Amino acid sequence: MKKVFLASFTFLLVNCIFAQNGDSEKFGIKGGLNYSTITKGDFNEGADPRTSYYIGFFGEIPLIKKVFSLQPEIIYSRQGFETNYTTILGNNYKEEYRIDYINLPILAKIHIGKIFSIEGGPQFGFKINEKIKTENNSTINNEVNSFDTAIAGGVSFNIDNFLISGRYTYSLNEVIKNSNAKNSVFQVGIGFVF
Repeated sequence: MKKVFLASFTFLLVNCIFAQNGDSEKFGIKGGLNYSTITKGDFNEGADPRTSYYIGFFGEIPLIKKVFSLQPEIIYSRQGFETNYTTILGNNYKEEYRIDYINLPILAKIHIGKIFSIEGGPQFGFKINEKIKTENNSTINNEVNSFDTAIAGGVSFNIDNFLISGRYTYSLNEVIKNSNAKNSVFQVGIGFVF
């Protein structure tokens, strides 16, 4: 948890420094839908996706004005996956793996014209919650690694102080211990610039 607070403090400090120098173009809030799952890895069958949400803050630090910038973010992201089983008696059984992260993407952003931009770079995730939910109960588990390194890439459409974005992230390390399964997350959302 100390790492999460340190990363959050660093994010805010960097944005404050650039804002005081008059170099920061943007600071805002964003949120939207996650469509997450894990890759098959060593499991016999692939997992089904889980739909949830993300919300957080972003900054934009221009390196080449109106062309190239650095976009650090701090995002609370509800991820995970579902597994569906059919018993011998033919009953359907579903488990939902809820894995919540504080994600810290640090993205290079290329502006193509005034409206469209593409972004990509590393993302560092800190697991803050892990739970398996069934129809009858939920249990706290400890099978998911506490740190997730990923590659993120996406596009955004910027209209004045409003943006629409789409992004895909893919883990570089396994999610569940000794499984070789990795996070795979599609995100669609909106944001507002202050």
